[in-house]
Amino acid sequence: MQVGVVSQIWRYPVKSMGGERLQRCQVEDVFGVAGDRGWALWDEEAGELRSAKQLPGLLHCSARYREEPCGAAVPPMDIELADGRIVASDDPQASAHLSAALGGRLRLCARRPADDLDHYRRARHIEDPIAEIRLSAELLPDEPVPDVNLDDIPPELFEFATPPGTYFDAYQLHVITTASLAELARRTPDARIDVRRFRPNIVVDTGAEVHGFLEFDWCGRELRIGAARGQAVLPMMRCAMTTHAQRDLRKEPAIMRTLVRAAQMNFGIGVTVTNPGAVRVGDTVEVV
Repeated sequence: MQVGVVSQIWRYPVKSMGGERLQRCQVEDVFGVAGDRGWALWDEEAGELRSAKQLPGLLHCSARYREEPCGAAVPPMDIELADGRIVASDDPQASAHLSAALGGRLRLCARRPADDLDHYRRARHIEDPIAEIRLSAELLPDEPVPDVNLDDIPPELFEFATPPGTYFDAYQLHVITTASLAELARRTPDARIDVRRFRPNIVVDTGAEVHGFLEFDWCGRELRIGAARGQAVLPMMRCAMTTHAQRDLRKEPAIMRTLVRAAQMNFGIGVTVTNPGAVRVGDTVEVV
């Protein structure tokens, strides 16, 4: 069943920084969109990988590769800081520049092999997932934590900041629809709903006649996106990063209030790649 067409493709060279909007990409079976989250920042004091949850200033930076990534290789890239300065990843002073701009003692790291477990391990093992969800989502005291089946959460995420071998939060691809963006905008009329807040890889144009958080119904089924195939796993539970200010977007706490009320804090879906392939803007998207 065709459910729409690819309207946007995004990849993010550095975890939590603004990314690149592409016209085409190669979707790979381990790394998702080639080059996605190829780099991240390591906090020397905390002894842990960092994201915008701990360093909101990352959202005011953006990055672009200088050459097209392929496979496990992570090519050099350029980072634009909030003040417009450019930091090259191969500059020996890159980590120092980022530390000065973002605060702390930070080290820019290219993605490492999956067997380098100490690189990916959390400094503090998550013992109380429900409390962690409440904290990361910045829930109000009277807002309930969604009814979460902890068995649905990959257990490695309690021990590791990201799945070893990648800098993803959980899944290889993040897919959202224009129907969900429109539904969120309808329910949060005073907020600016911008796709950049949700950091998708693939935005599916589902047409003006379809409404609601459509992609939730795809979970458990196969997606065909251009020449690539994947398994839609779960709705993506969101944290407060979706509400934080970035570049020309102001802070919008109302977004989380709506997601709590209307969608169990979820927006978009996580997809695991089952068959690699090329994807272009305009390609059809099918649910099997």
